[in-house]
Amino acid sequence: MTAGVMIQGAGSNVGKSMLVAGFARALVRRGLTVRPFKPQNMSNNAAVTPDGSEIGRAQALQAMACGVAPSVDMNPVLLKPESETGAQVIVQGKRLTTVRARDYAALKPQLLAPVLDSFNRLKTQADLVIVEGAGSPAEVNLRANDIANMGFAAAAHVPVILAGDIDRGGVIAQIVGTQAVLDAGDNALIRGFLINKFRGDPRLFEDGYRMIARRTGWTGLGVIPWFGDAHRLPAEDAADLRHKGGDGGFLIAVPQLNRIANFDDLDPLMQEPGLRVVFVPPGQPLPVEADLILIPGSKSTIADLACFRAQGWDIDLAAALRRGARVLGLCGGYQMLGRTISDPDGIEGAPATVTGLGLLDVQTVMAGDKRVTLTQARHTASGTPASGYEIHIGRTEGADRARPVFTVDGAPEGAISTDGRVMGSYLHGLFSDDAFRGAFLRGLGAQASNTVYAQGVEDTLDALADHLEAHADIDGLLRIARAGV
Repeated sequence: MTAGVMIQGAGSNVGKSMLVAGFARALVRRGLTVRPFKPQNMSNNAAVTPDGSEIGRAQALQAMACGVAPSVDMNPVLLKPESETGAQVIVQGKRLTTVRARDYAALKPQLLAPVLDSFNRLKTQADLVIVEGAGSPAEVNLRANDIANMGFAAAAHVPVILAGDIDRGGVIAQIVGTQAVLDAGDNALIRGFLINKFRGDPRLFEDGYRMIARRTGWTGLGVIPWFGDAHRLPAEDAADLRHKGGDGGFLIAVPQLNRIANFDDLDPLMQEPGLRVVFVPPGQPLPVEADLILIPGSKSTIADLACFRAQGWDIDLAAALRRGARVLGLCGGYQMLGRTISDPDGIEGAPATVTGLGLLDVQTVMAGDKRVTLTQARHTASGTPASGYEIHIGRTEGADRARPVFTVDGAPEGAISTDGRVMGSYLHGLFSDDAFRGAFLRGLGAQASNTVYAQGVEDTLDALADHLEAHADIDGLLRIARAGV
């Protein structure tokens, strides 16, 4: 019988995604067949599955840790925020609707069935399914009709391990306080706890560790030190971008849009020793000395274009171009570079037509079905094949499309300005392709290494598994999973 165990957090960003990926890789190396699962994820960093569906990027990384292709069943509900109060709802890989946050609670009861359907299907494929929670079960005001944490665990009869983040302080209160606010039925589902992100000598926390075990009655499964190579794995949370960077001589500046999406496009560039990639937060100018300004994807292109202008980044961008910079826009960034963006049906917000940055002679209309697909392309400048994916609403046409960045099945994709210094494309994930990344960088006059990006991720997953084998009680985790509830 397939076992299951759920890693929930005593708060947000406690490292649940990393723990699931690391435990999965460790257990696969022990000979088990493992699948990751997250009932509900909220992220604008999505991955495309081989069948043309979208799931959270973290679940794609966890699938890689398991040695299998990503599947829509690994993340049946994906919420993609489009504004401060609303999000697009993706169910089993396809867009269902856009809903305001206050109305999502009314939608949740009909989502439990597809969530359990996907979970049960995964159970037929594995010895163990490791489930990742979302946020914290201590948000008991959200417990009614919950599908992300205790609501799912109760419905699927899965035992829970609670992880706390000691790096932010107050980890005893995080874990003991969670028990205090949960009802008896939910508390009965929790069988163990973990302390994550410890810096220094773990022996200094022995008294606190014993205190948590004594107060909760839960089994302690380890104090896990800070994993220093975490930055080498694709990040899902835009809050992590401030920790990224590099120290090479070729400067790439990336404006950090409010609704930045699929920013893992930049991860392979972070690993290039000859590059320095800086994310520029709102309130700071774009560096006019940049060699390349890369405008990333956006979940709300028109709103993020307004934000771009409000920061004065359009002025900085023009100054950088005058100094010789190149510009690359990806997906939403590509749309911003054109002359106009029209959203007649209000797909991303109120119906509107706005003036773009005018650096490419193209126009975009937000219309038609959402395009979600893996894509094989050819880089027109170098002739190099490239692998990527598309995930966008909108069609872009105009004179600069006569100079495409790529061809896909012989058809033009993207656009290049007449002077060749401004480029736009709908393709994501291209820089993970080592051959293309090298050709593109050399074309800009940048140094390209022989880095094999995917192998670097694999090596880091192995290092993470080694880290957890050394510091966590993985045998205890397996016992909890196999005992069930």
